[in-house]
Amino acid sequence: MKLFITGGLGFVGTKLSAALTAQGHRVTVIERNPGNKPAPPQGVSVITADASMPGSWQDAIAGHDAVINLAGVSIFSRWTGQKKDDIYNSRILITRNVADGLKKIRGAKPDLLSASAVGYYGFHGDEMLSENDIPGEDFLASVCRDWETEAMKAADSGSRVVITRFGVILDSGGGALDLLARLFRMRLGNRLGSGRQWFSWIHADDLVAAFLYLLEKRKITGPVNITAPTPVTNRELTKALNRALGTFPLVPPAPGFILKLALGEFGDFLLRGQRAVPRRLLDLWFEFKYPDIEAALTAIFQQNPAR
Repeated sequence: MKLFITGGLGFVGTKLSAALTAQGHRVTVIERNPGNKPAPPQGVSVITADASMPGSWQDAIAGHDAVINLAGVSIFSRWTGQKKDDIYNSRILITRNVADGLKKIRGAKPDLLSASAVGYYGFHGDEMLSENDIPGEDFLASVCRDWETEAMKAADSGSRVVITRFGVILDSGGGALDLLARLFRMRLGNRLGSGRQWFSWIHADDLVAAFLYLLEKRKITGPVNITAPTPVTNRELTKALNRALGTFPLVPPAPGFILKLALGEFGDFLLRGQRAVPRRLLDLWFEFKYPDIEAALTAIFQQNPAR
């Protein structure tokens, strides 16, 4: 199979590209500044281009069996006005250009597996959220809604479209867990606010396996939650991280108003969260390697004790 990946040299894309090439698939990634990224996995071809701008790179989509759209600016920082613009535009423009590239192809269209996030659902307290639930109304929910709308335009031109709604991806080498591990090792790891807010997560190995599964199961379309089947509260996550790292906090829980003061709207997001479950993957009998947060964190830190 030939795969075209946006964001293919990022935290998730690198892991996915390596898994795909290891199985004999051919992978092309598009990257604006590949020189600033780690070297791509062996067997990965790189196109240097800015995917947020239309260009000749769109013609390269032809001849591939599927496009995996992962590109987007990280949400893990204070949400200033400029940061919110970057979060929104990086997702909407790139996805729009991918859909336009697919539209140009004559004949059979490649599939599109396009990233989104469980932030799509907004904030619902303890309510269990599955793929059938409607979008929320906060900033991140509106980003995800518009992001998915752009991706679904590819279905209008004949592509099979799968919307992959991610939970927080856990692994070493990047992402939210590296930041959390540093804080916890400095004995700064304690719950945020009440600790009752939900945290939907996925081990990177299970995320990669889910993508491989969705590429093969071509009858699957529409939204699919890529999350572990057992979301945890922030309090449970804090305890699991301290146990996995053999640490204990020397600071009290972070008050909610301090988080909001330091991180603005992103602080509010951290204090609320979503309790999303992968209903469609479970119904399809997808087998999770790490359904439990304790096992996931233990595996990550045993394999990478320095992280």
